[in-house]
Amino acid sequence: MLPMERRNRIIELIRSEKNMRISELSDKLGVSEMTVHRDIKPLIEEGLVTKTFGGISLTREQAEPGINQQDCVYCHRTVNQRTAYRLILQSHRIETACCAHCGLLRHRQLGKEVLQALCSDFLLQTTISAATAWFVMDTSLNMGCCQPQVLAFEHKTNAEKFAQGFGGKIYSFTEAMEAIFQRMNGDQHGCCTMEQ
Repeated sequence: MLPMERRNRIIELIRSEKNMRISELSDKLGVSEMTVHRDIKPLIEEGLVTKTFGGISLTREQAEPGINQQDCVYCHRTVNQRTAYRLILQSHRIETACCAHCGLLRHRQLGKEVLQALCSDFLLQTTISAATAWFVMDTSLNMGCCQPQVLAFEHKTNAEKFAQGFGGKIYSFTEAMEAIFQRMNGDQHGCCTMEQ
């Protein structure tokens, strides 16, 4: 299969699956992972796909007609405004994740491209800066979103009181970003899980 044919096949697969790991693409195309990386580089540069941890995802701009444009930029689930995490990029584009779990993972991917990140305080429902927020992970309260669940709080004392009542561990912004990355690093599917 020629490189152009492989790229067209990658586009077909990603439009169907929304996100895929490099290893899955390698298996489906019958080529090495290095070849897949070379094939997706122009697709990333053209904005057809975006690089994710261990794979690629369909970009929002390339979403098929009928797909809700309020879908999470990371896992493609519908965004709940109560838990939304917004990334304001240097290009002045705004990406929205369904929750702090996906927002922190996407924030880590984008790195210095992110000018500012905003999320909602879980208790007060006010918009806060993610960089100064406190995050509670592994609480017993299930919001029905991505797991492990991550909830944001403006004040550490509120996070501590919440964790006393519902369990969980409290993290600063940087600690939360690394903790969620480490937790998802062992995920075989490369995507978020959701408890029913």
